Amino acid sequence: MTPAKSPPHLRHPPFHDQLPAPIYFRLESMPDNATYPVMQHPWGEFVYSFSGITELRLAGEHLLAPPHMGFWIPPRVEHVGFNRRAAVHFSAYISEDLCAPMPQRTCSLLVTPLLRAILDSLAETRFTNTEAQSRLLRVMVDEIAACSTADSFVPETTDARLAPVLEALRDAPADPRSTAELARAFGMSERTLVRRCTQELGMSLSEWRQRVRVVRGISLLQDGASVESVALDLGYGTASAFIAMFRRITGSSPARFIGR
Repeated sequence: MTPAKSPPHLRHPPFHDQLPAPIYFRLESMPDNATYPVMQHPWGEFVYSFSGITELRLAGEHLLAPPHMGFWIPPRVEHVGFNRRAAVHFSAYISEDLCAPMPQRTCSLLVTPLLRAILDSLAETRFTNTEAQSRLLRVMVDEIAACSTADSFVPETTDARLAPVLEALRDAPADPRSTAELARAFGMSERTLVRRCTQELGMSLSEWRQRVRVVRGISLLQDGASVESVALDLGYGTASAFIAMFRRITGSSPARFIGR
């Protein structure tokens, strides 16, 4: 279980067998092409992306957390975390006895406004294990349990015929070809491509493409690009069309989503 490429920057988690407190947190700045080793620990882990795209690979699944989203990893689940471009993420390690209200499977989380405010506050400090901070961390745990869950934001597949299509679209999100044109280009019927997307991704190819554009758009916006230029880069004729798509997928405008 390793990323497709072998990133040169290997990071290690701070603990392996035992936590210093029932709830521990840290903020980590990751360079381009950074990865953790494959790991499995007896506590649950919540990961929240402040910037960049944090990715998680485990048996049969690939989760992705764009900025202001996160994912939950139950205790004893083998996984590997990595990022292709520089990212800053928050990790909370939660002892197993506090994990009962959490999702029982690894999943993406739609972070609540209150949880986001708590994470912003914790990012400005460090772990101190004081009574006041411990109380705040318990509220954080309650809010994590209250988050809505989602399947992988941008699902992947090992299907031999579908995977090359997705790779091409991920490399070129503005690709204007229709589903029918893509099917012909990759040697299958449109019906076959539609069926494989439904079976492998749990969504239409159109929905998947829009999510890829959201992820690419977030990265471009964080690099300082305007909404108008991002819309054009992603193949939209107008900024309003891109904003409407972005709002439908994330529930927020691009500017509000990244805090501008």
